[in-house]
Amino acid sequence: MKLVVKVDLRDDRDRSKAMRVVSGFEGIGFLSMDGKDNKLTVSGDFDPVKVVNKLRKSWYTDIVSVGPAKEDDGKKDEGKKNDDQVANLAKAYQVYYSTPVTYYCVPPEETPDCVIC
Repeated sequence: MKLVVKVDLRDDRDRSKAMRVVSGFEGIGFLSMDGKDNKLTVSGDFDPVKVVNKLRKSWYTDIVSVGPAKEDDGKKDEGKKNDDQVANLAKAYQVYYSTPVTYYCVPPEETPDCVIC
């Protein structure tokens, strides 16, 4: 899903806040903001109605386009290569920085010689 909306933002603070609000949704894959036109482009597996409603609570928002995301075959291959590289780096990191296992031995309690009545 790809969503392009025009948001009426006044300054960099509003831009940053709008990006933070949209990035909080689950399923957002790609998020970009065009500074001159104040167009926010969101793609991924998300509900566009919820995103637009959340933006409209704070800013005037116009929907420019909504539709399926178009990806090039070359970009898909690069994405797979990048995913493989990230996976390999994550595995290497886990091996190098493995978490140590710590065992705690609790000594048995000794019976005191004194008995309280």
